[in-house]
Amino acid sequence: MTVPRQSSPDPGTADTDRVRAVYDKQARHYDKIIAVAERLLFAGGRQWACRRARGHVLEVGVGTGRNLSHYAADVKLTGIDLSSAMLERARRRAIALRRPIDLQVADAQQLPFPEASFDTVLATLTLCSIPDEATAVAEMARVLRPGGRLVLLDHVASPHSMVRAVQRLLDPLFVRLAADHLLRRPEAVVASAGLVIDELTRSKLGLVTRLGAHRPHR
Repeated sequence: MTVPRQSSPDPGTADTDRVRAVYDKQARHYDKIIAVAERLLFAGGRQWACRRARGHVLEVGVGTGRNLSHYAADVKLTGIDLSSAMLERARRRAIALRRPIDLQVADAQQLPFPEASFDTVLATLTLCSIPDEATAVAEMARVLRPGGRLVLLDHVASPHSMVRAVQRLLDPLFVRLAADHLLRRPEAVVASAGLVIDELTRSKLGLVTRLGAHRPHR
């Protein structure tokens, strides 16, 4: 199957610039902030995601490199992030771990790689902060090789109406202050991108999803 490259927003748009500014500002304290959320919601999630990575892996939204210690030794890693400040932290972590990785500043909505470049594309706690998640997932599908795997871990819109109502109230505040969308449904955009979902689980009142999919051969 050929996945057409989608028309993508200019990486210099206001929304993308705002996300970059948020993460540039958070970079110094990001590990402390996210560690709390990981204990409460995402325990074991990074390990789950990285166990599913194989071959040449693209990590979208590599951040400060919190996944680096969980990858198998034989995977070849490329990591992108919108924030150069976050990437600098990832670079230091990679050096400390002696983990080879190609780190690049790039926008998930406009990936700078040819079609069918990677065996696995992985994103943990990333889609929630991308302005246009559908375009980003279409780009992830485009750079996957036929048979390649997409692995996602994120917080999402809860299927429980009362929980989702609270999320709906909080969403504008989270988007404005933290570039964090609370009502995303990644399974819909993954299917729309032409990928086949193989694994989909929810936990924590449906707030957390783990999703595995693949790009069909045709």
